[in-house]
Amino acid sequence: MLDLLSEFIGALRDAGLAVSLSEAVDAAEAVSQIGIEDRALFKAVLGATLVKSYAYWDTFDLVFETYFALRGPEFDIEGRDANPPASESLGSGHHNGRCGLSHQELNELLYQALLAGDALTVSSLARAAVSMFAGMEAGRPVGGTYYLFRTLRQVDLDGLAERMMVTARSAGDGPLPALDERLAADEHRSRLDHLRHEIEAEIRRRLVGDRGPEAVARTLRKPMPEDVDFMHASRDELAALRRAIYPLTRKLASCLARRRRHGRHGPLDFRATVRHSLSYGGVPVEPHFRRPTPSKPEIMVIADISGSVAAFARFTLQLVYAISSQFSRVRSFVFVDGIDEVTALFEGSDDVGEALASVNANAEVIWVDGHSNYGHALQVFWDRWGPEVSARTNVIILGDARNNYHSSSAWVVATLRTQAKHVWWLNPEPRSYWDTGDSIASEYAAACDGAFECRNLRQLERFVEQLA
Repeated sequence: MLDLLSEFIGALRDAGLAVSLSEAVDAAEAVSQIGIEDRALFKAVLGATLVKSYAYWDTFDLVFETYFALRGPEFDIEGRDANPPASESLGSGHHNGRCGLSHQELNELLYQALLAGDALTVSSLARAAVSMFAGMEAGRPVGGTYYLFRTLRQVDLDGLAERMMVTARSAGDGPLPALDERLAADEHRSRLDHLRHEIEAEIRRRLVGDRGPEAVARTLRKPMPEDVDFMHASRDELAALRRAIYPLTRKLASCLARRRRHGRHGPLDFRATVRHSLSYGGVPVEPHFRRPTPSKPEIMVIADISGSVAAFARFTLQLVYAISSQFSRVRSFVFVDGIDEVTALFEGSDDVGEALASVNANAEVIWVDGHSNYGHALQVFWDRWGPEVSARTNVIILGDARNNYHSSSAWVVATLRTQAKHVWWLNPEPRSYWDTGDSIASEYAAACDGAFECRNLRQLERFVEQLA
């Protein structure tokens, strides 16, 4: 058991969860006290000892269900219990989809079970749907997502949701009030999510039985939200990023404030130390320091919002403005081949998401053809706003430095570096891609105080922590 638990903890670490040695010891001690007979309790204990935040629960759940999947012939891909006796009821949990049901009959039973909220029957019918529609074959090197797609396409969750809403509307004397309709839709969505979860779990159990937990864990592993690549995120991953950025902003704001609060000690104040030492017989028990006036940095963000890096710019601007209380002033400029200041759009809105939508709609960033032209944008920035850059200003340039073979105007960045406190460049591409094709990342990097690969929230967080 300890070997399996050790492999499980290793899989959690591979998936991005930071599990310390002391937490691993706590988990082993807790398991020795409760045993493994009660699977739900076993899972809860491991979650309580190994998971630090609810944001990591989905990853923990996936790894747990893989390493401690239910085993037995009923979960074989070949389905050895494929022909249960005809006397067995549909809700008994022994259906697996090869008991003579047609496609239409299975979908009708699913509709009735979902409408009634019968979770046990839904779980049973999910197994039947996998057996009928997934087309799983032993030893076939296909990921679980493929089998899930095949099953859900036949089950037709959207069609089931529509039928359930029609039934809910027809149950009343007239049209449903807006609140009742929304509550009904939310309830139906919850039941359909349960069905999808049961189908995923059934596919995962059968894959584990066929390939083993290690191979399945590698196949099904998903990156943590903070490790998702900005430029290649799917729609669901972008939604997870949006959810993850809000707790990150609170964490960063408190971290920056604490660092500034504890970093106020200046050089030793010798006279004050000697004066206060008189109450201790001349022993300098309490050294005193000069307290310099704390100053918050000013930030200027210059962001490329062309299609290739738009998501990266969006999350960076959102993060910077969410912690703007830690800076004396934040000014934002966006560009494609033209450049425009959009600070007022953020200051006039309490919702950063709305402000970003307004930026996309109202910012004048097209000069000629709407293709990235860093050289022209930087030169216009210098001509219009360059004199406003002071020794307190941190300039952050966001972009992939893919300049479509135009002039670089790297002299602007070098001049800003002599005038500003710092000039940093954040690039959302892997460093190995820099200087390939039309990228001139190294030319700009040589003119900055630092150029950083910044492909995900984790790397962005590390950079922002340097700004205090």
